[in-house]
Amino acid sequence: MELWEMGIRAAQDGLAKGEFTATDLVKAIAARRAAEDGRIGAYLTFDEGGALRLAAENPKSVPIAVKDLINVKGQPCTCGSKILKGYVSPYDATVIANMKRNGFIPCGRVNMDEFAMGSSTENSALGVTRNPYDTERVPGGSSGGSAAAVGGNLAIAALGTDTGGSIRQPASFCNCYGLKPSYGRVSRYGVTAFASSLDQVGPMTKSVEDAAVLLGAIAGRDPMDGTTPDEPVPDYLKEIEGASLKGVRLGLPKEYFSVTGLDPEVKAVTDAAIDKCANAGAELVEVSLPHTDYAMSVYYIVAPAEASANLARFDGVRYGHRSAEAKDVYSLYVKSRSEGFGPEVKRRIIMGTYVLSSGYYDAYYGRAQKVRTLIKRDFDEVFARVDALLTPCAPTPAFRLGELQDPITMYLNDLFTIPSSLAGVCAASVPAGFTASAHLPVGVQFICGGFEESRLLRVSKAFEDLCS
Repeated sequence: MELWEMGIRAAQDGLAKGEFTATDLVKAIAARRAAEDGRIGAYLTFDEGGALRLAAENPKSVPIAVKDLINVKGQPCTCGSKILKGYVSPYDATVIANMKRNGFIPCGRVNMDEFAMGSSTENSALGVTRNPYDTERVPGGSSGGSAAAVGGNLAIAALGTDTGGSIRQPASFCNCYGLKPSYGRVSRYGVTAFASSLDQVGPMTKSVEDAAVLLGAIAGRDPMDGTTPDEPVPDYLKEIEGASLKGVRLGLPKEYFSVTGLDPEVKAVTDAAIDKCANAGAELVEVSLPHTDYAMSVYYIVAPAEASANLARFDGVRYGHRSAEAKDVYSLYVKSRSEGFGPEVKRRIIMGTYVLSSGYYDAYYGRAQKVRTLIKRDFDEVFARVDALLTPCAPTPAFRLGELQDPITMYLNDLFTIPSSLAGVCAASVPAGFTASAHLPVGVQFICGGFEESRLLRVSKAFEDLCS
């Protein structure tokens, strides 16, 4: 096995045995990027010098790619946007500090939809990222650079973020494992905010074991983030030992399997996954999440509203892009933001500002929050009956670059991932197979209750073993 082909566990094992060093790993990934990333475009920048310095300090550490909205001291953090041109982070996000402390090196910054708003990485202002399985297709989004780097063996593993499906959908498109932790499981301090009540950092890896290791390295209480509770972080790797589906009660939400837009080939892969689980001893239970139909509408009220507030800080005054055409303070704000933000970001800021405006707040935002509570209650009631849910992850396989021009059609990519984000529970996309016609990757989604990542990883590992 080449060094760049390795996952976290294989790399750690080789480091422990002295077969190679962290410096060797960094150089191997840098060489692989130089040779192959020209056709994929996963990376925006690669700090080989900084990574080699950290590797010399800790020869047993593993280099990891980082989505370009997570602050790493001394590195740019563009969020895939022109408005943060020239910004260099003065500090490490908590997840980066935790990574470094636990034997990982942030080595390169990977592409993303601008401010994490999108499902294809086509909204990046800094370049196109392509799917490593078919470079005429998208890698998904918004963590498309993370998924393409892992799926294309351009990284040992990567960090992504998930607000409404931005880890899970690209993981499904690029044949890697992507886990969205429960809200609060991982600190958001130093992670550029899109929607603060939804954003979560999570691992994108080549195996479930790798995700268990990386999640354990980044999770935990952080005094800088009040949404992280005093929940102990288990030894996730130990928790998945002997993983089995025998006796596991798997819920099949009927609302997820009656969707008109579900691609027949995705459905076929999902049905085959269900059969594998049943044959392995899982008990299949049909369940209902009755407020699922409202989830998309709720999300596109709550998330843009929070984005409108969070992105107000990017005004051309303190850092980032400043318009050369500004004549006064007002025109500085208007022109800097008009020039710096892309169309999708502007669209969501306008939507969010509208639903928060006087006369509309109660009618839209207030009501959406009430329905969000009902969606959360649906999950709570279902998890009193079953151990996990099994659903499709994305309604289609990876689509062609430029194929989806209509924003509403693009938003429907997160149809199956948004409800669990609104509920704050944990969920993951696990590679399940390939489409018959174009041999494109398809993942299935497992969902567990809040702070039940150990159970989610066990179920994921047991299913991964069935597919290997």
